[in-house]
Amino acid sequence: RKCHLNTCPVGVATQDPVLRKRFKGTPEHVINFFFYVAEEVRALLAEMGYTHLDQIIGDTELLEKRALIQHWKARGLDFGKMFFKPDAPHEAVHWTERQKHPIDDVLDRKLIELAKPALEARQPVSIELPIRNVDRSTGAMLSGEVAKRFRHKGLREDTISVKLNGTAGQSFGAFLARGVSFELVGAANDYVGKGLSGGRIVIRPPENTKIVAAESIIVGNTVLYGATEGEAYFCGVAGERFAVRNSGVAAVVEGVGDHGCEYMTGGIVVVIGQTGRNFAAGMSGGVAYVLDE
Repeated sequence: RKCHLNTCPVGVATQDPVLRKRFKGTPEHVINFFFYVAEEVRALLAEMGYTHLDQIIGDTELLEKRALIQHWKARGLDFGKMFFKPDAPHEAVHWTERQKHPIDDVLDRKLIELAKPALEARQPVSIELPIRNVDRSTGAMLSGEVAKRFRHKGLREDTISVKLNGTAGQSFGAFLARGVSFELVGAANDYVGKGLSGGRIVIRPPENTKIVAAESIIVGNTVLYGATEGEAYFCGVAGERFAVRNSGVAAVVEGVGDHGCEYMTGGIVVVIGQTGRNFAAGMSGGVAYVLDE
């Protein structure tokens, strides 16, 4: 196994341009594979007299148990209750209600509206709003608008300055673009700054809190996963898998859990505190500083 050494002989788990040339796969191969899967599913359905997957959901009569019940690995297993088909012909056997996706009401819609001077005329704007843990992927749609107009070049630093108060939901600041700065007074869940693309994220506790930042979790797991560019500052401790696959972000944090900086290929990470197990495993680039006291 060489996945953690940056020497993958087939060019998959490596950043070495010479080795990457050995990877022969193409997107078309993946597309063709799924076309074949779909074609085989269609053929199997046709053999049974069906035309759509929805028609066989819950139809346990189509299942046949393999004769391995006496095998020592399967001894005692009884799937009778799992495969029992209730006599309820007028009840749906799977979820049929339309899912609710309130995308029109997400916090980013408000951010985009308030950031119009920056998006339309590059004028600096300052925004301050509350945030709740049901507000997920905050900043992703806003960054999409920035990228749509200004591509990867983005905006000048701090053109869109956003201050939020509260506890953010998952993926706070995901894919944050150049020129967008987020300051969160509170805490955030998992995946903060994943795919960070040039923006800046600052998360700190309220000034009047009695929390000792160096001893308290302020962001969850898998922070800055796959981040490529930008800055992140966390006044507190992060969970596990901090900055995994970071390739260009500069980050400061007061402690991390297990697997920090795993597979990191670029950027700078400063840990002013303890790290968990497996720190920097498979790290092939960038710099990590850890305060050892």
